Amino acid sequence: MRFAALAALALLPLTACSTVKEAVAGPQLAPIGYPSALVPQDQTVLAPAGMTPQPASANSLWRAGARAFFVDQRASRVGDILTVQIDIDDSARTQNNTETSRTANQTMGVPHLFGLESSLGKILPGGFDPSAMIETGSTSNKAGAGAVTRSEKISLTVAAVVTGVLPNGNLVIQGTQEVMTNGELRRLTVSGIVRPEDISAANTIRHIQIAEARIAYGGRGDISRVQRTPAGQALVERFTPF
Repeated sequence: MRFAALAALALLPLTACSTVKEAVAGPQLAPIGYPSALVPQDQTVLAPAGMTPQPASANSLWRAGARAFFVDQRASRVGDILTVQIDIDDSARTQNNTETSRTANQTMGVPHLFGLESSLGKILPGGFDPSAMIETGSTSNKAGAGAVTRSEKISLTVAAVVTGVLPNGNLVIQGTQEVMTNGELRRLTVSGIVRPEDISAANTIRHIQIAEARIAYGGRGDISRVQRTPAGQALVERFTPF
């Protein structure tokens, strides 16, 4: 027990730091963890070996190794690019009502208690009845209601790069798009795991076909800063016990 208490006290600062960071910076996307440790966000681009351009053969318009009309143009190797179509139009509504009621009564008596019932009558206040020594009653009522309404609609397109190929042939993709308008930066990030069979002939894939999908759309700038809750207020609302 003492060891468990010490372990809990040791982990308390870590959980507090995580909570403070979330209150200040907002929620963070969880890292992709299936099926193994995958490629991190910061990619190192390496020049492929043995890919020097080759001149066209004599009497030919095509050079050796060039992609032809009848070659599959879909992304399949590290460094290939494919288009991700994000079309989210979700809505959900839940409503719950709960009502409970309970009434309980209990009476307990001891008519004979080792012959001491007559002696107890002398000690206890007048009107003592051994057959009705204890009587309890309780009544509780509870009513609750809740409703959640949510609606989300996002329609975007972003190009992603294949950053890894898993042993079963699935592709790890990652794409980032940034747009700056009047000092306001909009950033779209998408990553996940796709099957080569799900990539269309136009080298596109829908977001619902991405496993372990991580899609983030947000911004930085004056408008986002004004709309965001101040860090001090967020901390107070997070840790206030009232």
